[in-house]
Amino acid sequence: MDIIKIGILTLSDRASSGIYEDKATSEVERILNSFIKNKIDYFKELIPDDYDLIIQKLLYLSDEKKCDLIITSGGTGPALRDVTPEATEAVCDKMMPGFGELMRLESLKYVSTAILSRQTAGIRNKTFIVNLPGNPKAIMECLNPIFPAIPYCIDLIGGSYIENNDEVIKIFRPKKC
Repeated sequence: MDIIKIGILTLSDRASSGIYEDKATSEVERILNSFIKNKIDYFKELIPDDYDLIIQKLLYLSDEKKCDLIITSGGTGPALRDVTPEATEAVCDKMMPGFGELMRLESLKYVSTAILSRQTAGIRNKTFIVNLPGNPKAIMECLNPIFPAIPYCIDLIGGSYIENNDEVIKIFRPKKC
């Protein structure tokens, strides 16, 4: 079974400066641990909402650490300092807008302001990058509907083979002929 490398990049001015506790990082890790059977090597960073720093960390996690998956949390709203989608687009070779569309659609079931969220996803080399909101409750609401497509997407770009925990989440891979 492959070891999966996952970067968790949490963006928050207030959490990174100690004003409040970062709960997003542990929530992403908890969910992924329940979804994935493989051993996971995590690379976790908590940084402020700074465009250049986000780009620097995304490049580090994808190009140097060779993460199969990078999950960002935070910085997806309409506020002036919310620049995670722009930084993600700057480093990606291909954008995967369907992931953001599905997350917003699912989030609208819980809160009418989901339309304000700008999360997206994209590919850099063999790394799949997904932007999630920063709210721990919204993290599960967004990750649950999109995760079934993530392992196959990572297969298609040449990343490590993710084995899911069928008792927790079903994923999609086409049947081999």
